[in-house]
Amino acid sequence: MLRLATVLVALLPLVASAATTLKISTLYPDGTTIVTGLKNAGKEIADKTEGRVKLKIYPGGVMGDDRAVERKIRIGQLHGMIAQGGAFASAYKDSQILNVPLAFNNYDEVDAVRAELDPVIEQGLEQGGWVSFGLVDGGFAYVMSENPVKSLDDLRDQKLWLPANDEASAKASKAFELSPIMLNIGAVLTSLQTGAINAFAAPPVAALTLQWYSRVNYVTDMPLLYTFGLLGIHEKYFKRISPEDQKVVRDVLGATFDTLDTESRKENLSAFQAVQQQGLEVVQPTEDQRAEWKDYADRATAELVEEGEVSQDMLDRLNGILAKQRAGQ
Repeated sequence: MLRLATVLVALLPLVASAATTLKISTLYPDGTTIVTGLKNAGKEIADKTEGRVKLKIYPGGVMGDDRAVERKIRIGQLHGMIAQGGAFASAYKDSQILNVPLAFNNYDEVDAVRAELDPVIEQGLEQGGWVSFGLVDGGFAYVMSENPVKSLDDLRDQKLWLPANDEASAKASKAFELSPIMLNIGAVLTSLQTGAINAFAAPPVAALTLQWYSRVNYVTDMPLLYTFGLLGIHEKYFKRISPEDQKVVRDVLGATFDTLDTESRKENLSAFQAVQQQGLEVVQPTEDQRAEWKDYADRATAELVEEGEVSQDMLDRLNGILAKQRAGQ
């Protein structure tokens, strides 16, 4: 037994120094700001840990949609993913609070809310088993369509795409009395080309990056909801790294995502103008039509709370911050 113990002690330095490669999947295409930033962070982490921790990025959805990636993370084929906040809702429902429909009027309101709620979301995700490193601005989602959409009746007449396996979106669309076509993101462009769908709601940056803008003619000037992305690494893999190297990873990725958040915001601010330059015509709903959209959005939010997709406490916090921000303007 003494000899065995001696051997195990001798092997400890080798175990501690074993290299760990964190395999990360994302739908963001290679060459985008997010993927480039993450690859650069991986090089910095490898350098600062002397090769003990490396990142391997799988961009462009090559590992499948969010559900497929989650399955691969469970079996250890992957260790983390960059995805929209809703993809982590099973671990922490209130990670979706920033996605409440028609909650925000402008980015000043977004910033006021995020200053208070970002840390809450990150803490909730970590308690749910996901280590994250900061949120990245995804921009406001707008309706883009082959035919002009001003009213909800106009939208109901479209073949509207919504992402598959997104329970919150499905429930919200029901409250809006919509009958969307649910597809994986990878099928959207082909479906637009064939006419299977002719409308979608997405940030202009996504529409530009994924070439969806080329199959529609109009963009409705009303921010339906705010979107964000984040990197989550499952804790069971993150904890395999030594505490010292965990700190390096947190520091490097935290700084990286701060920068990516700022850069993405700049891109999103210019993207609405960019889709217009690509030929999309801006549609302006009337005040009455905007009021109808907002009424249905409030109903959708109430149903999300009732069905447990978002807690009333978190919604109250959101509304409290917004009320304070609007009172100060």
